[in-house]
Amino acid sequence: MWWFQQGLSFLPSALVIWTAAAFIFSYITAITLHHVDPVLPYISDTGTVAPEKCLFGAMLNIAAVLCIATIYVRYKQVHALNPEESRIIKLNKAGLVLGLLSCLGLSIVANFQKTTFFAVHVCGAVLTFGMGSLYMFVQTILSYQMQPKIHGKQVFWIRLLLVIWCGVSAFSMLTCSSLLYSGSFGADIVQKLHWNPEDKGYVLHMITTAAEWSMSLSFFGFFLTYIRDFQKISLRVEATLHGLTLYDTAPCPINNERTRLLSRDV
Repeated sequence: MWWFQQGLSFLPSALVIWTAAAFIFSYITAITLHHVDPVLPYISDTGTVAPEKCLFGAMLNIAAVLCIATIYVRYKQVHALNPEESRIIKLNKAGLVLGLLSCLGLSIVANFQKTTFFAVHVCGAVLTFGMGSLYMFVQTILSYQMQPKIHGKQVFWIRLLLVIWCGVSAFSMLTCSSLLYSGSFGADIVQKLHWNPEDKGYVLHMITTAAEWSMSLSFFGFFLTYIRDFQKISLRVEATLHGLTLYDTAPCPINNERTRLLSRDV
C-alpha cells in the first residue's frame, strides 16, 4: 500500500499539490502573456487578467473545498482522541471556526480581483492569511497539549517553527503593505501590475510580495505535517431510512446502512 492510500492522508497532499498548481499555472500564463512581471508578483496579480483569472478562480475554489475537508477531518480526529478534555475541545472548536473562515477568504480572493473589487479582495486576503495564521497557531497549541501522549514532540516543534515562519512573514507583509497603500506612492497603485526599480515604493512592493509567497509556503508546510496524522483516521457515512418508500406513509421499521466514506478503516 502506498503512503497516500493509508487513511485520509491523500487529503492534505491533494490540498497542497492542487493549490501550488493553481499558483504555478496562473503564474506561467500571466508571465507568458506579459500581464505581470516575472519577479515576485503578488499571487493574486497572476489571477487578475483573463484568461489566467478564470483558471486561478476555478482552481482556488476547488482548493477551498479541499481545505474545508482537511480542516474538518482534523477537527474530528482531535475530538476523537480527546473526548473528555474540555480545554482541548474548546481549542479544537475554535480551530474549526478559524479554518473555515480562512477557506471562505480563499474563495473570496479567487473570485474578486484586486483591480476590480479592491476592498472585497483585501477582506478575503485578511480572512485567508489572518484566520489561517490563527488556525495554525491553535493547532500548534493542540499539538503541544497532546504530546507526548498522542504524538511525539517532533511534530510539535516542526509546527511551531512553521508558525514562527508564518508570523514573521505576516508581520513583514502587513507592515510594508500598510506603508505601500498609505497614499504616499500614488492613488493608482491598486491598479499597478508592472513595477520598475525606479518606481516609488518598489522596495516595499518587493518585500510585501516576497512575504506573501513566503507565508503561502509556510501554509503548505503546515498542512503537509497532517499527512502522517491522517494515515491513522478514516470516516464513515451512515444512512438512516425512516420508511421503505419516499411517500408520506406511516413509519416502518428503521433500516440503517453504514458505508465507508473516502477511505477504509485503519
